[in-house]
Amino acid sequence: MPDRDDNRFRPRVSPPKSRGRARTPKFTARVLKAVSHSGSISDRSFSSGQARSGARLGRGHVAAKFAGQSLQDSSRRVVIKTRLVKLEKAGARSTITHLRYIERDGVTKDGGKAHAYGPGTDKADTTAFEQRGREDRHQFRFIVSPEDAVDLGDLKAFTCDLMGRMEADLGTKLDWVAVDHWNTDNPHTHIVLRGRQDDGSDLVIARDYIADGMRNRARELATEWLGPRTEMEIRNSMLREVEQERWTRVDRMIQHEADAGIVDLVSEPPDAQARFRRTVMIGRLQRLTEMGLADRTGGCVWALHDDAETALRAMGERGDIIRTMQRVMSGEKRELVVLDAMSSQTPVIGRIVDKGLADELYDRAYLVVDGIDGRAHYVPLSVSADLEALPIGGIVETRAVVERGADRTIASLAVDGVYRAEQHLAVERAEAKPGYDPESFVAAHVRRLEALRRVGIVDRMDEGVWRVPADLAERGKAHDARGLGGVDVELRSHLLLDRQTRAIGATWLDRQRFGDTSALAQTGFGASVREAMRERENFLVDQGLAERRGQRVLLVRNLLATLRDREVETAARKIVEETGLHHRAVRDGEHVGGIYRRSVMLASGRFAMLDDGVGFSLVPWRPVLEKRLGQTVAGVVRGNSVSWEFGRHKGLGI
Repeated sequence: MPDRDDNRFRPRVSPPKSRGRARTPKFTARVLKAVSHSGSISDRSFSSGQARSGARLGRGHVAAKFAGQSLQDSSRRVVIKTRLVKLEKAGARSTITHLRYIERDGVTKDGGKAHAYGPGTDKADTTAFEQRGREDRHQFRFIVSPEDAVDLGDLKAFTCDLMGRMEADLGTKLDWVAVDHWNTDNPHTHIVLRGRQDDGSDLVIARDYIADGMRNRARELATEWLGPRTEMEIRNSMLREVEQERWTRVDRMIQHEADAGIVDLVSEPPDAQARFRRTVMIGRLQRLTEMGLADRTGGCVWALHDDAETALRAMGERGDIIRTMQRVMSGEKRELVVLDAMSSQTPVIGRIVDKGLADELYDRAYLVVDGIDGRAHYVPLSVSADLEALPIGGIVETRAVVERGADRTIASLAVDGVYRAEQHLAVERAEAKPGYDPESFVAAHVRRLEALRRVGIVDRMDEGVWRVPADLAERGKAHDARGLGGVDVELRSHLLLDRQTRAIGATWLDRQRFGDTSALAQTGFGASVREAMRERENFLVDQGLAERRGQRVLLVRNLLATLRDREVETAARKIVEETGLHHRAVRDGEHVGGIYRRSVMLASGRFAMLDDGVGFSLVPWRPVLEKRLGQTVAGVVRGNSVSWEFGRHKGLGI
C-alpha cells in the first residue's frame, strides 16, 4: 500500500471573483440581512450583500460610508428625491421651464412669488444660471423635505448648510440654485445643481451618495438643529400611520417582517419598545385587512397581498389629488372626478380653474377643469403638454386616444400586408369631389406611416411602398397612448367666458351654440355657459348679426365665417401698420405658402403669419408649426384649418 499523508494541505485556488457562479453570501451580509428583519425602526437601510451597480463610481462614495454614523432611531427624518436630467434629451427649454415653475406665485409663506437663492446670495439670477449650464451634459434636481420643516423654520439657511456639507463630501465647489415651497402640508426645497465641477469637468456623484449619503447628511443637520426626537414623538408618529390610506413607514416595517408574504407576529418580544412596535404592526395589519390588502390566517398571522404596496401608493396619490381639488373648488359644490389615460374615453369640456405639477421632480403636469357637465375633473396632462399655453380660465377639451382613421384606411388598402401610396392616390382621385385634394389626403397618410416607421411598427420597402401589420389600427392606438403618458388636452379658447360674450370673432361660445347644448348642466359651469349664451345673443343682435323674433333668435348665414373674417381683417390692419406689408386674404381650398414669422392669438383661435416676400397672410395655426418658426412652409386651406406640407417632396414616399 502506498504511503499516505493525511495531514498534507493541498490548496486549490479558484478563479478570482468568478462571474456566473453561485457564491455563498458573506457572513457579515447574512448578519446584516437578519438584523434588517429584526423589527428595528431605524431609518437606516442595511445592505443586502449586493452592492449597487456603479456605487463607487464618482465623487462621494467614501463620504457615503461615513455619513450618518451618528444617526440613531431618534434622529430627525428627511426625505430627498433625486432626478438626473440629461439636458440634450430633455430639451433646450427644460431648465428655464423648471426654474420658472418653482419660482411661481403662491408658494411662499405669505402666498407670494418665490425667489431663488444660491451660494452666498438670497436672490440668485436664474437666467444667468440657465445660461451657464447650457453646455452641460447633465443636471441634478433634488427635492429636500424635512419631516420637521415647520419647526426648522429657516429652510434657506438649512439648505445652504446642507449644500456646504455636500461640497466638503464631494471635494468641489457646487453651482446651484434653490427655492423653498411652503404651499403644501410638507414644506420642502427644490434644488437645481449643475453637473459641472469647479474645474469645468463633468460632475459625477456616486450612487451610494445619491441614495444614502446626502439624506444622512440632511438628517444629521436636522438633528443638530432640533435635537433628537423624543420617545413620545416617535410613538405618536407611528400611531398616526395605522389608519392612513397610503404607503407608510409602518408598512415598510411589516414588509421587513414578511417571509414570502406571510407576517407572523405570534411571539411577543421581551423589551417594551419592541412590544410597542409589534402592537402598532398588528393594528396596521388589521386596517389592511379591512382595506382588502391582507388576510388574517391565524391568531397573529397575516398574508399580505402581492399588490398591497402598489395599491397603497395609488391610494395615497389619489388622496393628494382629492385634497387638491377640494382646495381649488372650495365653496363650489361639485362631484369630483379623477381622469386617467384609460378612463378618459368621454371628452371633458370646461374651464381651467387650476394647474400645476403632480410630480414636481419629473414635471408631470395636471389641470383641474370645471366641466360643462357640472362636475370638476382632475386631468393628468401628457408628457408633451405645454403648461404655459393653458391659461387659467381658458376653455379646454380632453381627447380620448382612439384608433386613427388613417391607420384603418392604410390597413384596408394593404394587399398581402403591403400598402402603396400610388394605389391609394388612384382610389382617391376616382372618388374625388369638387374642392377635394387627393394629394394632400394621401400625403397625410404617408406622414403617419413615417411616424410609425420610426417606432418600428411599419417598414418602408421602397419609395411610397410600406409593409404594414394587419393590426395596424390597434398598434397605432397603443403607440399614441404610450406617447401621451396622460390625457391629451386641446385649448379651445384662451378667452375668459365673460370676455367671449362681447368679442368680435368666432368664439368657443359661438361654436358651442351650434353643437349639442344638451350636454350643458343646469348647475355649475354648465349654467354659467347657458347664461353667457344669452348675453352673446344680445350682443349679436346689437351688431346686426342676429334677429330676435319673439322667443327665437335667428342668426345670419355663415355667422362663424363672418365673425372670423371681421376679426382677421382687424388684426391684419394692425400688422400692416406695424410692418408696412400688404395683407393678402386667403380663400377656402387655396394653396398658401411663405416664411412662418409669428403667431397671433385671436378670439377665433390662433393664426400663423406667413410672409411670401410680397405680402403676408393669416391662416389657422397648428402646434406642428412652432418647430418651423422662421422656415418656409406651405399648405392648403381647409375651412378653419390648413393641411400643411413641410420640406421639398419627391412624390408621395418622402
